[in-house]
Amino acid sequence: MAGKVTIADVARAAGVSASTASVVFSGKIKVSDETAARVRAAAAELGYRGPNPRAASLRTGRSGVVGVVLTSSLRTAFLDPIAIATMDGIATSVAHLGAGILLLRDDGQTPAATEVPLDAAVIFGSHSNTCDLVQTLRERGIPVVTVEGDPAWGVPVISLDNTDAQAQLAHHLSGLGHRDVAVVSLRWGPNSEPGFESATGRPGIDVTRERLAGVREVFDNPIVFSARGSSVDFGIEAARAILDRHQPTAILAQSDLLAAGVIRAATERGLRVPEDLSVTGFDGVAVDGLAPYQLTTLHQPAYDKGRAVGDAISRLLHGENAPSVRFTCTFRPGNTTAPPPQSPVN
Repeated sequence: MAGKVTIADVARAAGVSASTASVVFSGKIKVSDETAARVRAAAAELGYRGPNPRAASLRTGRSGVVGVVLTSSLRTAFLDPIAIATMDGIATSVAHLGAGILLLRDDGQTPAATEVPLDAAVIFGSHSNTCDLVQTLRERGIPVVTVEGDPAWGVPVISLDNTDAQAQLAHHLSGLGHRDVAVVSLRWGPNSEPGFESATGRPGIDVTRERLAGVREVFDNPIVFSARGSSVDFGIEAARAILDRHQPTAILAQSDLLAAGVIRAATERGLRVPEDLSVTGFDGVAVDGLAPYQLTTLHQPAYDKGRAVGDAISRLLHGENAPSVRFTCTFRPGNTTAPPPQSPVN
């Protein structure tokens, strides 16, 4: 057939109406198997590849795109097992919408999320300008869901019990007799430099701040070192800096990857874990090369968090209310904690 093949051409060849041929491809309305097979056979014979997404977008007023806005670099996100599992849950739960996922970076200076056509936006984390980003998106009529965001922004928040969970680990160490502890924290912000922070710290990413608050419920003045990000190498770097300054009896790392780095830094100095130094993590993910250690940590349901994000997006796109959801972490004991050297358990 000369010229561009259209859905109308397919409908004529199949002996059905154009609307019937259209729903065969959209899948939104059930048609008989015989009719669907006839339409698809006609499409194959004519070389029709399916409806034009751009034309469909013009008809529906939707782009078919859900933006996932990251406050960390994309490279960092794809190395983080929690971010991967969460995004997997999001992708699974929005699949029925026929929507694609577009990853965007927002470092507080490049507002990419406000410059592309989106049906909805998911924002991971926060920094000093995230509130403005949320407000701008809402003014454009774009539904927004945040992961570990601020409830004051007035959008659904999918989060963890970060403070209570981290406090549980801190109480575990306190119960073993530890009094002198340090913290390897996640980054304070997308552009922050690694280094020691005061116990109060400056305002930062909610997850970092909330987990530190959990430690401070139990220990008044822990040494805090903000890592470059969540990785084994950054955990090694942070632990070396802490151990150069002082040797605590325990280090609480705000991720399992950081905790693995702490263990490596400790063993390279001849410290035994947990006899000389107890180490805890956070996330409950598998870390390669950690054997024979099994981290004492907290498991967070990252995939379920992603599914909850996708469910909230779906509800908002259908004009429904979407509640915030707060997940609970599960304590997972391992073999990386013990009473401090020469200290009895209380």
